[in-house]
Amino acid sequence: MTDTSNLLADMDSRARDVFQRIVEGYLLTGEPTGSRTLSKVLSEPVSAATVRNVMQDLEQLGLLDSPHVSAGRVPTQLGLRMFVDGILEVGDPDEADRQRIQSSFGDGTEVDGLLDRVSHGLSGLTHSASLVLAPKKSSPIKHIEFVSLAPDRSLAILVFSNGEVENRVFSPPPGQTPSQLREAANFLNAVGQGKSLTELRATISAEIARRRSEIDALTAQLVESGVAVLDDAGGQNERLIVRGRSNLLNEDQDQAQLDRVRVLFDDLERKRDIADFLNLAEEGDGVRIFIGSENKLFSLSGSSLVVSPYMNADRKVIGAVGVIGPTRLNYGRIVPIVNYTAQLMGRALSE
Repeated sequence: MTDTSNLLADMDSRARDVFQRIVEGYLLTGEPTGSRTLSKVLSEPVSAATVRNVMQDLEQLGLLDSPHVSAGRVPTQLGLRMFVDGILEVGDPDEADRQRIQSSFGDGTEVDGLLDRVSHGLSGLTHSASLVLAPKKSSPIKHIEFVSLAPDRSLAILVFSNGEVENRVFSPPPGQTPSQLREAANFLNAVGQGKSLTELRATISAEIARRRSEIDALTAQLVESGVAVLDDAGGQNERLIVRGRSNLLNEDQDQAQLDRVRVLFDDLERKRDIADFLNLAEEGDGVRIFIGSENKLFSLSGSSLVVSPYMNADRKVIGAVGVIGPTRLNYGRIVPIVNYTAQLMGRALSE
């Protein structure tokens, strides 16, 4: 994301006042603000001509844009980023929002039901689309098999004790042979019976250290590579719950916008980028805001994402919650809502 701190630091008070009021007006109404309107509400009385000069300077900096022939301006993506990073003041959710978030958790303890309730509640509360990345399932493994597809491609087949089967194509170390594939699978089956993927990773690390002499270096690489793929955040072992897509498909949008938003949700629902969704949440502490093309998941839709990871009792990131909406989201309200929801989610799943 672009660092806008220098741009903000170089602004005088008048330019900052003009910029802030244009952004706040856009976030509230979605409409451009003109110089005549601004000249009547600025902290320091100035003429409309003076305001126009300031607006032109801000436009040259890439912070404002003129969507029509009129003199009105709206913030650019860079302008929104500077506002969010340097001007936006974020507090706690108000009491009404806090109560609605708490009520969405309900009394049930079953994980899938909890995730569905929270995603519905978050969508309804924000009038946007909600995303909930569920924690990895912990069903024990029953059987593992590796099948060679080509010199540089192999198939990993996992059978879980609950009957689920997961297939994953991955790239093994160069030069692997069918016998080494079988040896790796036998090793995993010997140490993996009754263990979840997370438990298996820990066991394998310890077993490889103890039994390094029993397997050659290539097989050890294959075991490590295979499990890394099987435990990948983008696998079928996780669920991405999307709710409220209709909130982004309203009649005020033109057909091109609607098509871009549908592309976004088709991608999400096919789970092609779940790994990226979790990774972007893990890259920093607390809530993160991605505006428009700052994240490839939303570059086509022109949407913003407000996302926060949630953690288990060991402070390990196990999932994420977020809200997708237009770039003119009410960030001051949405950020505390997402943050509070993530905190409650972590507590609920740690009990």
